[in-house]
Amino acid sequence: MIIPSKKELKKIDLNNYNRKEHYEFFKDFHEPFFGVAVEIDCTEAYQYCRLNHLSFYQFYTYQILKAVNEVKELRYRIIDHEIYDVGKLHVSATVLRTDKTFGFSRILYEDDFGSFSRGMKEEIEKVKNTEGLNLYADQYDVIHFSATPWLRFSSLSHSRHFKTGDSIPKVAVGKTLEENGRITFPVSIHVNHALVDGYHLSLVFEKLEQLLNTPAH
Repeated sequence: MIIPSKKELKKIDLNNYNRKEHYEFFKDFHEPFFGVAVEIDCTEAYQYCRLNHLSFYQFYTYQILKAVNEVKELRYRIIDHEIYDVGKLHVSATVLRTDKTFGFSRILYEDDFGSFSRGMKEEIEKVKNTEGLNLYADQYDVIHFSATPWLRFSSLSHSRHFKTGDSIPKVAVGKTLEENGRITFPVSIHVNHALVDGYHLSLVFEKLEQLLNTPAH
């Protein structure tokens, strides 16, 4: 599995970057990350998966990846004090094993859900049959992803190394709730404010809601 090197990424010219001042203001904060948790209606997507015998977990992971890939600010990374567009985003998801430890994965995004689903299933099985965290070095072209189907949350925080210049978005999805004929789940996204603003997050959530509301498209 090939992880692109820095020289393969598109460097952003800071002098022509419309958020240059914002980047320089936030990049050296001790905590430059901010996040929001939003209650998302997933009724149509849940029912679509049930009727078509699809994994709801794989389906919403795919739709989240599709949504973040469409907002370029979520593809930006700070690498060696410079900004790069990493191109297509994949997902590094936590995989729970039978002994209740977890390992990290690298699941490639595919435009076709069937191809994505097959690749995700293979990667999950591979991680389940290993031990340890299964760390990947210099994995910039991903989002960090966790699903907690046994836990419903209204806010969330993440463990992070503050000295590493981390700029990878972190996404978490919580337990579904059925109420008044509708199904919802919480989705949390944390991003580096040097690269992403609240407006950009709103675009991701708006796109995600559209995708989940029209699952057959």
